[in-house]
Amino acid sequence: MRSEFLFTSESVSEGHPDKVSDQISDAIVDLMLAKDPEARVACETMTTTQRVILSGEIRCAPMYDLENEEWAVNGGWAPGAKEEIEQAVRSTVRDIGYEQGGFHWKTLEFENHLHGQSAHIAQGVDAGKDGSNKDEGAGDQGIMFGYASDETPDLMPATLDYSHKILQRMAQDRKSGAAPFLEPDTKSQVTLRYANERPVEATAIVVSTQHAPGYYFHDGEGDAVKYAELRDYVKGVIADVLPAELLTVNTVYHINPTGRFEIGGPDGDAGLTGRKIIVDTYGGAAPHGGGAFSGKDPTKVDRSAAYITRYLAKNVVAAGFARRCTIQIAYAIGVAEPLSIYVDLHGTGNGVSEDQLEKVLPELVRLTPRGIRTHLGLNKPIYRTSAAYGHFGRQADGDLFPWERTDLVDALKAALG
Repeated sequence: MRSEFLFTSESVSEGHPDKVSDQISDAIVDLMLAKDPEARVACETMTTTQRVILSGEIRCAPMYDLENEEWAVNGGWAPGAKEEIEQAVRSTVRDIGYEQGGFHWKTLEFENHLHGQSAHIAQGVDAGKDGSNKDEGAGDQGIMFGYASDETPDLMPATLDYSHKILQRMAQDRKSGAAPFLEPDTKSQVTLRYANERPVEATAIVVSTQHAPGYYFHDGEGDAVKYAELRDYVKGVIADVLPAELLTVNTVYHINPTGRFEIGGPDGDAGLTGRKIIVDTYGGAAPHGGGAFSGKDPTKVDRSAAYITRYLAKNVVAAGFARRCTIQIAYAIGVAEPLSIYVDLHGTGNGVSEDQLEKVLPELVRLTPRGIRTHLGLNKPIYRTSAAYGHFGRQADGDLFPWERTDLVDALKAALG
């Protein structure tokens, strides 16, 4: 590592058009997992001005079955299933807070183009339906990464952690009425100066937030008093989120630097599922395998293997074996066991080596798709809340996501001690 450098990460709020799409896709995953824990879902969402479009593949017998003769008249859908899907979409948009002329949960146009899962995919993924002992294969080929760092109590990169928390606080204030001038679409970016691998100063912080009319000021435009209210509010949130020692006289603030930001969300820019994968993971501080998470049931290793590698890396750091840890796993479609596991401690290892961990970790957790889902308990409707403010380093509904637990620490110490 260099002795001193600047590093930046960004986050986007739940009202960002891509995040609206992610949350809708995961609301569909949750809906189907609630009805069938073994459901298969690959749901993509597009959002634009007053419109939401779903597409993708599903298998969920309580909701969709092409072989059910009674449902054939409705295209294979169970009675009321399409209405439930539409309700899940509208409820998600409502909860985010969109009641605008260009995007409103009640009046937006909705299209559902979901259809049945390809039998050719199913034959390689499903476990021994033919009576064999074949284990469930991976839902696709791919490489997945997990990462942990002791920069923050949540063992996340500080730049991303603070970027997320700024936006979470602003969303809470918007919904509670504490900041009624805020609208849902917001972005943040935090630049920190590092010395000896530790963050020592925030050099620049950017927040661009959609706002009520009049709260813009750039080159003399808008109401200066209203803009000052917005700027002071955002700076107050930043001061609450970042440790005081990081904010110095050198910290530069860019609050709505382009001026007016009244039109936002899907009305301002089309949104698609899976376009914010670096925001979802580690803010650029670690590699990403390329696959998105949202809209996919946990048989897809894009999602479940990324969760288990985060879980393993976090437990390595929590156990004190390293200050930073990256783990990679690779899979082939239809093959249960991973093709490889790779550990990098970035020169911060404490009493263990990478090759020791590469041997021990698969002995502690079975890294097949079924083994991962069983160990973490992933066949549950827990995903919509993961789809904004990052999948890692935080709680959901007052409890940690299962991949954020550090319950492997004692077993690691016993195996490596």
